[in-house]
Amino acid sequence: MKRSWPFVVPGVILVLVGLVWFLQGIDVLGGSAMSGSSLWATVGPIVLLVGVALIVMGIVFARRRRTR
Repeated sequence: MKRSWPFVVPGVILVLVGLVWFLQGIDVLGGSAMSGSSLWATVGPIVLLVGVALIVMGIVFARRRRTR
């Protein structure tokens, strides 16, 4: 997992940011100009999925290097 951190760390950050943006977009988290905005309810899950893809890529990359 040594070389997978360049994928996993940004992936985790994107997952968290995407989740917050989604929750603000659907007005679960208030207190922001983004609250209740359908734009952020759409962008949030996209960013979240990109983060998940980075995490999966990092894990796959680490496993491939381990099997060599």
